[in-house]
Amino acid sequence: MTDYLIQLGCLAVGFTVLVKGADWFVDGAAGLSRKFGIPELVIGLTIVAMGTSLPEAAVSITGALKGSAGIAIGNVVGSNICNILLILGVTTAITSLRIQQSTIRYEIPFMIFISGVLLAMGMSGGVITRMEGGILWSLFAVYLIYLKFLTDKTPEEAEPKEKEELPTVGKCVGLIILGAAMIIYGSDLAVQGAKTLARLFGLSDRLIGLTIVAIGTSLPELAASAVAALKGNADIAVGNIVGSNIFNILFVLGTTSLIVPVRFAEEFVQDGIINIGVALFLWASVFRTARAGRPLGVTMLALYTAYTAHLLGVF
Repeated sequence: MTDYLIQLGCLAVGFTVLVKGADWFVDGAAGLSRKFGIPELVIGLTIVAMGTSLPEAAVSITGALKGSAGIAIGNVVGSNICNILLILGVTTAITSLRIQQSTIRYEIPFMIFISGVLLAMGMSGGVITRMEGGILWSLFAVYLIYLKFLTDKTPEEAEPKEKEELPTVGKCVGLIILGAAMIIYGSDLAVQGAKTLARLFGLSDRLIGLTIVAIGTSLPELAASAVAALKGNADIAVGNIVGSNIFNILFVLGTTSLIVPVRFAEEFVQDGIINIGVALFLWASVFRTARAGRPLGVTMLALYTAYTAHLLGVF
């Protein structure tokens, strides 16, 4: 019993440090971006999305290096499903969100496309190789070029408000450094706790990655999107989710597989298909109206409850 409590404590402390570190990292990075006048949508797709995805990156890379590749794949796929059904579900249940046309026409379809690429890579040989990691990184470079184009296309949105009080550059840099350090430390604690709990309960790395670790590392997305929605910053809320999912596949798994080839177990094929299905469901739901309302949020939460119950063997 003592071992269970210790590992649960490590998991809880790890996630707490992760979330707070990601929060400070995002605050610092977003402060710097506003000083350079980057549009709100681009902030959501880049700074906020990448910052809130740092826990996934840290946990996946650490897990792969420690021989728990199941946590790496499960964390990314599970987090992407969690981001849409749980995080966006909670956010839209709080308030109706307006979706940018560029998100509907380009970003969500790109997210669906790379989800299919990941599934194809996993099914082709059961391993995400270093070469395939390079392909993911190449697609990430294409995505960054698109974001640069998006920034140049909307310069009029980039001007900061005259009365907006921005933090100093020194404070922003300090928050970024401290946040990154906390993310690294927290991810190590979380992975160790998750691995030990998996052994103690006889659970697989896949199940741990798809549930406990996926939800835990998605907490920053929940916090960032919910706060953005409550403040009326819908572009940041939706851009955060879509950008995080793209970042998770291309950067997180791309980087992880460049360091060490990551095994894609046969069981993940089902999860990969669900991941694509969830993204298609989101796209179909907002394609015509360009809005995500409360009924959609409730439906997403119901679907996530059913998915989690299925993973746990309830049905």
